[in-house]
Amino acid sequence: MKIIDFHTHIYPPKIAEKASNSTGEFYNITPAHIGTGEELLSVGKNAGISEFVLLPVATKPEQVHHINEFILDEVKSHSEFHGFGTLHPECENLIDETEFIIKSGLQGVKLHPDTQRFNMDDRKLFEIFDYIQGKISLLVHCGDKRFDYSHPRRLKNIINNFPHLQIIAAHLGGWSLFEEAFEILKDTDCYLDISSTMMFLSSEQVTKFIHGYGAERILFGTDFPLWSPVDEVSRFRKLNLTSEEFKRIAYKNAMDILNE
Repeated sequence: MKIIDFHTHIYPPKIAEKASNSTGEFYNITPAHIGTGEELLSVGKNAGISEFVLLPVATKPEQVHHINEFILDEVKSHSEFHGFGTLHPECENLIDETEFIIKSGLQGVKLHPDTQRFNMDDRKLFEIFDYIQGKISLLVHCGDKRFDYSHPRRLKNIINNFPHLQIIAAHLGGWSLFEEAFEILKDTDCYLDISSTMMFLSSEQVTKFIHGYGAERILFGTDFPLWSPVDEVSRFRKLNLTSEEFKRIAYKNAMDILNE
């Protein structure tokens, strides 16, 4: 079965281990991998994954353009990679950088409100949401019981204000807030990925959420390098899903978003 990993992170080799460990510390997790692009290709292919969506995060506004150029270089160098760009609400040139993301061929914008320290529905970003709707996708980290920045109700506010914006809610719409997220997002128009969910929920719980949201809305993701792609694919294959549901989540929904 073809598998597209819709939620991965990579870093330049010189800083990969430090960057991965920093993310691990934020979540009190020891990363499974260092986090380079070459490593992702190697371990991902061992897991049976053929394509990968790169989701960068800039914790400081001055990092944004450099990170976007790095992701673009990786996408140009490896046919297996699809890239999203990063933005930061404190950037002085938000529209210019957004235009760069679109014109360069990157396929979306990734935001991580908790590590970037802003409310995802901050009105500073409304101009950006309006600018990209109908052009590229928005993938947002959602949910963390420690913070309010990425609460799923904030995502619902974005969905309600931008009906033509294609949105992907990471971590079933609410990492560590799965049930609450489901009640808020179950009837909305957005995709959701299952990255960083299958080691915190039982296979029965994950299957229940998939059926509740509808398999046509769900994307497979590993959250590399935090977790092992081999382990994540193994967990995924053990879910009680039909053959068509597996295909939808493994690659068909992703192909629809990526226009493949």
